[in-house]
This record gives sequence, C-alpha cells and structure tokens, in this order.
Amino acid sequence: MTDVPPPPAQLDLTRLRVLAAVARTGSVTAAARDLHYAQPSVSHHLARLEAEAGLPLLERVGRGVRLTEAGQLLADRAEEIIARVEGAQRELDALAGLRAGRARLAAFPSALATLVPEAVHRLRAAHPGLGVSLVEAEPPEAIAALRSGEVDVALVFDHVDVSDPRAVRDPSPFTATAVLDDEVHLVTCPDRPAAASGAPETSDATGDAETPETPDASLGAGSTPVLRRYADAPWIAGCERCRADLVARCAVAGYAPRIAFETDDYVAVQALVAAGAGVSLLPGLALRAHRHPDVATSVLPGARRAVRALTVGEPSPPVRALVDQLVAIGAADAVPA
Repeated sequence: MTDVPPPPAQLDLTRLRVLAAVARTGSVTAAARDLHYAQPSVSHHLARLEAEAGLPLLERVGRGVRLTEAGQLLADRAEEIIARVEGAQRELDALAGLRAGRARLAAFPSALATLVPEAVHRLRAAHPGLGVSLVEAEPPEAIAALRSGEVDVALVFDHVDVSDPRAVRDPSPFTATAVLDDEVHLVTCPDRPAAASGAPETSDATGDAETPETPDASLGAGSTPVLRRYADAPWIAGCERCRADLVARCAVAGYAPRIAFETDDYVAVQALVAAGAGVSLLPGLALRAHRHPDVATSVLPGARRAVRALTVGEPSPPVRALVDQLVAIGAADAVPA
C-alpha cells in the first residue's frame, strides 16, 4: 500500500498578520503593541507559522530578531494576501448592503416630482432588496436633516447667479456631488398679458418685496434686459424666503417686483399666469413636473440653479448607488420635458 503524503499545512491569516506586523514595526514587542496582543501571544503565533511554513522565519540578532529570507518573502506576500482578503470583505459587505440596505433622501418638491422617481425606479430595478425613504424638504430643512443624521442624502440647489438664502453656508461637513444645472424660465401668458395697472391689490401678507440695500450688480446681470420689460407688471412669487432670487434679479434690473400673489405651488403659479394675473419665474424642473398649456416660457439668460446631492462622510453602498442614479439621470437629462 503506497503512503500518501499529508497535505501541506494551511497558512493561518491571523499569523500572517502577526508576521506582517513584525516586518512593519521591526520587533516582536512593537508588533504586539501595534496589534494590541500580549507579547507571548505574538511569539506563539510566530512559532506556529514557522511550523506551518516548514522554514525558519526569524533569527535572533542580539536582543532583537530579524526576518530570514523566507520570512521576508512570506511577509511581503502576507501584505498582499491581507489586502486582497480585506478587499473581498469590503465587496461582500457592499453586496450585502445593496441587497438589504437603506438610503434616506430629502429633496425639494420639483426634484421629488422629476429626478427622484426615476432614480428610485432604476435603483430598485438594479437592487430589489434595497429600501429607499423620501421626505420633501427645501434646502435649509434638508441640510438640517442631513446634519442631524435623519437622512443620508440631501438633494439641494443654489441659485448661482444671485445671492441665495437657501445656499449651503458651510460646505465643509459635506461631500457635494453635482447632479444638474437647472435653468430658470420666465413664465408669461401671451393671450392674456399681465397689465401694468389694474392688478389685484397687494395684501399686507404679500406686500411688495423690498429691494436689497446693496445689490451686487455682478450677479444676475445676464437677465437684466429681459426683466426690465416687466418692471411694472404684477408678479406671482413664492414665500419671502423662496422669492429671494426673484427679488435679487429684479434689484439688479433696477426695481422691486410688485408681488400680487404668493404661492410656492408651481401648479398654482402657472394657473395664475394663464389667467393673466401676473408673470413669474420658475425653474426647469418645475416646468417638467407640470406644464400649463396656456403659458409661454423662455429661458432667462444667465439664470440657473445648481442641483447637488450632499452626503456626510464615506457613503454606504446604498447611498452611493442612489447618488449615482441621480447623477446619471441629470447627466442624461432623462426627465421628460
């Protein structure tokens, strides 16, 4: 009966870590400190590793040790092996996260009606086990929710051509990913032009917007010639905070807009414009979400808002996947016009 040689010993990953630490730190004592092991435990692992390798890995030099040729070879390979194993573990964790993880998103209304549904659809098609929760929030509230950990992603915008009170004041805690540039449109009714006089009286609650004390003429200047034509027209605007971009642009054009109606509902805004109650400004995403058949729109030169996805720290695989889908939709302009 022929003797079958025993299988070669398997190299233990923990012992390889110990050898790599000795090579990295230069001594058994330093390796034990680096690994938070007791020194006898490190010596034990090294002795077992030598037995598994079948060759001496260390030799004494005075009071210390140094790696033999075999020890140095194995230590070099140990670093590669550990890196590959850790990389594989990260990939497995990412796969598990995409199968059973969750991403929480806060976004402003027109994005929730356009970009977000398509992103969620694509994400669930690619990763059916992934959970997504959504909350409607204007940029300041979305940023507050991100800071407090209530959401993982804040989809926000900044009007880049004018001073915007909703802009991110301190971007340092966040990683900002550009999603798309959203053009701003002038919305009018060619069949029922807004009269310069005879518009509904402005109530105390929606009084004329105040002109900023020192408007920066370098901001919003591209839209000035267009806006000057509507200096005497009644305007339909959002709440005091939401109409700051309109007020700033009109200030550069030399006047304060006369606010006749106040609403943040872009469907109501267009209905009022279609009725001849005034003119308005709306972003492209709002017009993509809803377009009244009786209004005319034109891009306001130089006016746009930058839509960005904000995250904190290293995003989890589900969060990264959601942001990637938002970016892909924005880059492809995939929202129906």
